[in-house]
Amino acid sequence: MICLGPFEGSLLFHMAPNISKYASRIIALAMYSFNVGSSTVGKKWVSLSTQCVGAGEGGTVSMLARVSLVDYRGKTIVDTYVKPTMPVVSYRTPYTGIEAHHLENGVPFNHALALVTSSVDGKIVVGHSLWQDFYALGIAHPASDTRDNALFLPFRAALSTMNSVVGLETLMYRLMRRLISTEHVNSLENARACMDLFRSAQDEWERIIDSGEWPCALPPALYARCYS
Repeated sequence: MICLGPFEGSLLFHMAPNISKYASRIIALAMYSFNVGSSTVGKKWVSLSTQCVGAGEGGTVSMLARVSLVDYRGKTIVDTYVKPTMPVVSYRTPYTGIEAHHLENGVPFNHALALVTSSVDGKIVVGHSLWQDFYALGIAHPASDTRDNALFLPFRAALSTMNSVVGLETLMYRLMRRLISTEHVNSLENARACMDLFRSAQDEWERIIDSGEWPCALPPALYARCYS
């Protein structure tokens, strides 16, 4: 088990009076439910991952192309390709493994959105860089009901990268000695990997939260609207 360092768990709270309004808001949102009791009572965990293709000028606009959601045991809840809502400029195939025929058989965006929102409602969402997934879906989720491996301070401390996001592939190999994305990114594989990584530190993660602290760094301010 990876243990939190002596200063890291309360770092954000000691800084709170001096940080931005955005940071204070995220901390307040994350801690609200913990002031009235354990946030995990009656909750269930799901793990979310998405893949995007490129739209817009030069293919620089990321557009949802696949969404995957698994339960605590890694069982598939949702795994579907999504029909594009704009012309695709780049399928980013070397990275995503996605080609035109995959999206031709996809579901409409609104259908995919309904599947995901109904599945995450009232759940604790596990993932890696969840702000990117929420942004691709156009949804917001309570900050207190997220467990983001990219932001978990003990993982960062273990890799001596306190101030930067470490990729999921690196986290999985360094912390679990498991290779993923060996050919290309697969959102279903990533969702399962995220859940396994979370479960490897779940006891410590939830213990810190139940003690009244928040063991994660802040997500990028640009994505504040992804958290309710």
